[in-house]
Amino acid sequence: MKKKRLLKIIIIVTVTVIAAAMFIYLLTGNHAAADEALWALSGTDGVTVTDTGSEITFTPAENPQSTGFIFYPGGKVDAEAYAQLAHGLADGGVLSVIVKMPFDLAVFNSGGAEGVIGAHPEIKTWIIGGHSLGGVMAADYAAKDDRISGVVFLAAYPNSDLSASGLRALSLTASADGVLNREKYEAALSSFPRDTVFYEIEGGNHAGFGSYGAQDGDGEAAVFPEEQQEIAVRQIMEWMQGK
Repeated sequence: MKKKRLLKIIIIVTVTVIAAAMFIYLLTGNHAAADEALWALSGTDGVTVTDTGSEITFTPAENPQSTGFIFYPGGKVDAEAYAQLAHGLADGGVLSVIVKMPFDLAVFNSGGAEGVIGAHPEIKTWIIGGHSLGGVMAADYAAKDDRISGVVFLAAYPNSDLSASGLRALSLTASADGVLNREKYEAALSSFPRDTVFYEIEGGNHAGFGSYGAQDGDGEAAVFPEEQQEIAVRQIMEWMQGK
């Protein structure tokens, strides 16, 4: 009886220690938004910014379109790090919403787009996208919700076969990206939606799709993050407009 009780205590302690260790791991080592990204969180004459705690919404005040863009951040990267990207799209008239993730990991809130879509009945066309892990989870969501018309992959690839999904898609990569697993990316090419548009940003790297500083294992960029994001915004807007 005493042995069973002791074993039970040992199991409880072990599970508690493992859970605590995982919790500490998830809470540490995340990439905070760089100072240059924070200005984009302030509203301007052309864009209103609203932070609800679960998402950050960038609403165009002038010439709003009927298209909305939902964005999932990269793994262990603060949502605010993508404010410049979202603000740039809103400047072009696209409602842009960055979904915040528990522990900064999209796997814990892959269905976050559901609430965003429900909150904006004025939007007729929805595009979803994400960076790295966020792009993978965004694609997973798009495969399950027929209200999504297209997917934007930033240094990401689909986790399942979307070749016959009918989705539009844009894949943006960077030539100096040292984090994206190129072997897996190449292997996933046949799983992208059939008419995916592929574009590589010359001189850009993995972290340059956001503003959160350097990332371990990444290549050295030949362009500033702001420039890389401006290129990304331009490519996304042109793709949305069918150019």
